[in-house]
Amino acid sequence: EVQLVESGGGLVQAGGSLRLSCAASGFTWDDYAIGWFRQAPGKEREGVSCFRSSGDFTYYADSVLGRFTISSDNAKNTVYLEMNSLKPEDTAVYYCAVGSVYYCSGYGWRPYDYWGQGTQVTVSS
Repeated sequence: EVQLVESGGGLVQAGGSLRLSCAASGFTWDDYAIGWFRQAPGKEREGVSCFRSSGDFTYYADSVLGRFTISSDNAKNTVYLEMNSLKPEDTAVYYCAVGSVYYCSGYGWRPYDYWGQGTQVTVSS
C-alpha cells in the first residue's frame, strides 16, 4: 500500500520559513515523480513543485520560483519542500503526491496517483 505522510506545516509570519516533509512508503517504482501541491480555502488545488526520481528534472510554479526548493533524501524515502520568504498568499493545505515520472514535465499538472493527507501552512501578515 502506497502511503505518503506530510509534516512540518504550521503558523509562520510573513518572510519566515518552513520545511515540509513527505515520508513515502509502499511503492517500488524505478522511476517516478513526486509533486507538491497546495489548496487554499475557496480555491482550486494548484501545483507548486515537482521532481523526477531520475534527478534530471525539477519544476517550480512561477509563484514560488526562487523561494521554494524541493529535495529528497533517498535513504529516508523522504521528500522535502523548503519554503522561504513566505507570503500570506502561500497559506494553504500542502499535499505531496507520487505518480508517473512523466507527470513532472513543466507542461501542466497531471493527476498524480497517490496523495498524502496534507499539512496546513498559515502565513500571517
